[in-house]
Amino acid sequence: MLETNISGLNLKSPIILASGILGVSYSSMMRVINAGAGAVTTKSIGPKARIGYKNPSIIEVYPGTFMNSVGLGNPGIDEFVSEIRKIKEQHIPLIVSVFGDTNEIYLDVAKKAEKAGADAIEINISCPHAEVSSIGIDKNLTYHIVKYLKENISVPVFVKLNPNVTNLNEIALAAEKGGADAVVAINTLAAMKIDVNTKRPVLSHGSGGLSGKAIHPIAIKKVYDLFKCLKIPIIGCGGIDSWEDVVEFLLAGASAVQIGTALYKRLEVISEINKGLITYLKEHEFTSINEIKGLAHQFKTQEVPDFD
Repeated sequence: MLETNISGLNLKSPIILASGILGVSYSSMMRVINAGAGAVTTKSIGPKARIGYKNPSIIEVYPGTFMNSVGLGNPGIDEFVSEIRKIKEQHIPLIVSVFGDTNEIYLDVAKKAEKAGADAIEINISCPHAEVSSIGIDKNLTYHIVKYLKENISVPVFVKLNPNVTNLNEIALAAEKGGADAVVAINTLAAMKIDVNTKRPVLSHGSGGLSGKAIHPIAIKKVYDLFKCLKIPIIGCGGIDSWEDVVEFLLAGASAVQIGTALYKRLEVISEINKGLITYLKEHEFTSINEIKGLAHQFKTQEVPDFD
């Protein structure tokens, strides 16, 4: 009932580990798979090791809502290929998130990941506290990097969208035109928290990306709008910690979802969501999650009445 296919990736569950959470080692990714995830996305990997920003880099601003400014810390692709190979020995759907300073560097990292066994590449053009965000706010830059990667690698290319733009549909359409196989919506929202006593931003970097429960309704709206203009699959992401949250994304038009922040509590939330999804489908007499994709679009919103 929970099986789905995203651009050739067969998933036993629509739940995918989001980039940046537990995706930095074979052991942590296996824990997520064993908890019931259908696929994993690695932490964003660049051309060389990067330390990232100093602590504090992650804080909980409200219950279930976090702000982070990790700064794309990662071991570098040459070091990380061993983790990719270990995961692929288990025949697990693996999406490798990549970033770089130029299109050529993005491609170099992506090709090394593909050679090591990645089933798909997720291009990070939207991290709100790093340089890559400049790509995700420009439709032309988005189009060209997607097209460049698609012409040079054979595995599917997913695009992680930046919600910190005026017109997200425009950026998503540029990614689709460039040949993207799917989009991931959304990345974190640019945010800041200031300590009133020290009179300075709490995070060492200053600003960061907001994730968790507070952004869930925003993410649902973005996916709902994207479904009306895109032909490629949408992977919903933002504030999931229950099966109801997943159903919302599916009804809005997502084909699968990514979960991240909620895992700070416990990995068991994944198996709980899977069980809840199955119960929901049975109670509503559906045989597959694919049957509920986009159903919210059958609902007609109330028109504003005219006044004489």
